[in-house]
Amino acid sequence: MKKIISLFIISVILSSCVSIKSNLTTTSVKQQNHQTKTTQKRPKLVVGIVIDQMRYDYLVKFYNKFGEGGFKRLLNNGYDLKNAHFNYIPTYTAVGHTSIYTGTTPTNHGIISNNWYDKYQKKSIYCVDDANYKTVGATKGGNKSPQRMLTTTITDQVKLAQNMHGKTIGIALKDRASILPAGHTANAAYWFEGKDVGKFITSTFYMNKLPQWVVDFNNSGKANNYLNGTWNTYNDISTYTESLPDNNKYEGLFRGKHSPTFPYNLKELRKINGNYDLLKAIPQGNSITTDFAEAAIVGENLGKTNYTDFLAISYSSTDYVGHKFGTNAIELEDTYIRLDKEIQKLLTFLDEHVGKGNYTLFLTADHAAVPNPSYLEDLKIPSGYFKIEEFKKYVRTLTLKYFNSDKIVENISNYQLFLNKEKIKSLGLDVNKVEQIIADEIINFDKVYKSVTAHTLQTAQFSSGLLQTIQKGYNQKFSGDILFVPMPGVISHGITGTTHGSGYNYDTHVPLIFYGKGIKTGSSNVYYPITNIAPTISSLLNIEEPDGCTGRPIIEVLK
Repeated sequence: MKKIISLFIISVILSSCVSIKSNLTTTSVKQQNHQTKTTQKRPKLVVGIVIDQMRYDYLVKFYNKFGEGGFKRLLNNGYDLKNAHFNYIPTYTAVGHTSIYTGTTPTNHGIISNNWYDKYQKKSIYCVDDANYKTVGATKGGNKSPQRMLTTTITDQVKLAQNMHGKTIGIALKDRASILPAGHTANAAYWFEGKDVGKFITSTFYMNKLPQWVVDFNNSGKANNYLNGTWNTYNDISTYTESLPDNNKYEGLFRGKHSPTFPYNLKELRKINGNYDLLKAIPQGNSITTDFAEAAIVGENLGKTNYTDFLAISYSSTDYVGHKFGTNAIELEDTYIRLDKEIQKLLTFLDEHVGKGNYTLFLTADHAAVPNPSYLEDLKIPSGYFKIEEFKKYVRTLTLKYFNSDKIVENISNYQLFLNKEKIKSLGLDVNKVEQIIADEIINFDKVYKSVTAHTLQTAQFSSGLLQTIQKGYNQKFSGDILFVPMPGVISHGITGTTHGSGYNYDTHVPLIFYGKGIKTGSSNVYYPITNIAPTISSLLNIEEPDGCTGRPIIEVLK
């Protein structure tokens, strides 16, 4: 009897073990199937396109000049967010690209401008300079890295989520527009070295020598060919009715030109306009960016594996053209008509080499731009120019009056004042009181509209308006002690062309279109900050958001 009971017990135990093993196996299979399905839902390639200095209204203003396969294809078949804005000051290139890809503002990611005064080293620094690395592909221009960016990017998160599989490539004419979006874990970031080089280069941060496909591209003669022709309008110049007359006083000039008028003899102009640097300032600079992006897709086999790759592209020539000619020039309109063709070319290439339905794309800008203030003044719209040298003299007068010293302010740049803390302490003064006195007084200077101290930004919370955008752009470790904002329409720039950097709508309102795999078709007028792009892509891919991310996913664009 005991033997029968023992056998029964053993039978039950064995049966239970088999059942448990079966359940574990079933659970494991389900988990593997879930993981496989999640991976299959991800696009094979994510493409981020940032257009430097593109205002949202260019999509509307030039809509009838665009073909069906470029911007219109994205608008009609993607999700158009018509009220996307940058939510901080300053709206500069490096800050814009970083904020898009980190999903946060300078408060967290640490890139507070293109160049800024380093109060520890007591000198001006550039956002991606890094003496620890050397140039690859030329003799100079490549001592760069993303190390001043303190948080991860969506591109980093894609790599981390895949155990460092998949590739990330950054491409732009500008180094900062390539390096910062590509993140810390990129396989490569490439940018165009002008002057007498005329090649795409990189840094030893990424590699020790250029891949063969890059060498072949640089040796192809494309850069030289683009500069051996003429820049004339793509369409008959009489049809450019969205712009001011070709010859007007608000536009800048290339060296060697006596008027800002078509045609532009590039072969002659390159001789006295920095040789290959000229390519950056004409629409052909966008063309070679597309060419190089296509070469990267083929050369790196992007979108062809079981992992998700990321291609970050920035079109920089729009910014150079905008700065020189302004927002109402035929040169600018022609640049966007031609860029539309480049977008169409890239989309067609992606269809052919990655496959329709295999890639997801977003298109936005790093900032917009203000119409030329002289033009606005002629229309009796409040605007003007901020005279920085006169402001510095004014501040010096203030510090002599209140503190009997002209050594109180160490640096003035980017609409910020950096105080000499050691000097203030040696005079027995209270830093916070010095800050407040200067902030209260500079508001009386012509064209200064708002001013605020670092102490206030650290102890108060602003929920709206310009002071909120200043606060989101303020970084306690790196920013100045007093920050101020010029009046609307006021810039620190020459009297021709334009610039950007403010928190006003003309600088903050940019396009934002999502397109491709996992994206709905539609549009929205709801306000969204640009910091929502990275978490939206994170949600699409079902991965962790960048570590400093403060944005939220835009759920309405996702299927």
